[in-house]
Amino acid sequence: MDIRDLKKAVVEANKELPKHNLVKYSWGNVGAIDRERGVIVIKPVGMPYDELTVENISVTDLEGIVLEGPYNPSVDLPIHVVLFKAFPQIQAIVHTHSTYATMWAQAGRDIPCYGTTHADYYYRSIPCTRQMSDEEIHGNFEVETGNVIVERFKGIDPMAVPGVLVASHGAFTWGTDVWDAVHKSVVLEEIAKMALGTTLLNPQVKEVPMSLMERHFSRKHGPGAYFENDDYGRGIVNRR
Repeated sequence: MDIRDLKKAVVEANKELPKHNLVKYSWGNVGAIDRERGVIVIKPVGMPYDELTVENISVTDLEGIVLEGPYNPSVDLPIHVVLFKAFPQIQAIVHTHSTYATMWAQAGRDIPCYGTTHADYYYRSIPCTRQMSDEEIHGNFEVETGNVIVERFKGIDPMAVPGVLVASHGAFTWGTDVWDAVHKSVVLEEIAKMALGTTLLNPQVKEVPMSLMERHFSRKHGPGAYFENDDYGRGIVNRR
C-alpha cells in the first residue's frame, strides 16, 4: 500500500471510533504499521476526530521518531511500538476506553467466553493484564504498559485473541489492517456488554463448552474456515 493510502486508511479508521460509540472526545486512537518502509502512522495527541486529515496525521519510525506531521503523535505511540515489535503478524492497533470493556479492565477481570458471539472472534477468554508496579508506573510508563501486555500474552496467540484489557486502563485490539482492528474493537465492546449482563442475570454462569467454542471459532479462522467474516465492514475489499 502506498504511504498516502495508508495515511488515508488510518484517518478514516480513527473516524470510525466515535461512529461506533467507542470513544468520547479524543479518548482513543488507531495506528498502523508499514513494515516494508519501517514507519507507523498514528493519530496525533489530543486531535479531534473530525479535524483529522492526511496532512496532519503523524508518521514516525519504529523508534517513535516523528518523520511527518505538524503535531506530536499520540502519547500511546510507545505502546503501539512495543506491540508491533512483539507481534509481527499484526498490522494495526486500536486503543479505546469504551465503556463496557473498560469496566472489565477496571475490575481487573478477564472476559470469559460465555457464548458463540464471543467464540466467533476471540479464542477463549479475553485477557486482562496484571496491575503495573509502582516502578513501572513511575518509569517509562507507556513502554511498560506495552510490556505488561506482551507479558500477558505468553502462551497466547495474538491472532487468535486479537485484543486485551489493560488493568485499570482500557482496551487494545489489533488486526491485519485498520478495518480488522476497528472491527475487533467494536466486537470486544459488545462482548464486554453481553458478558456483564450475563453475569448479572446468572452469577453462577459457566463458560461455553470447549467443543462449541472451538467449533464456532474454527468456522471463521484457520485452514478449515468456511464462514466468511461477512460483517467485517469496508475492509473486506482488502481481503479478497
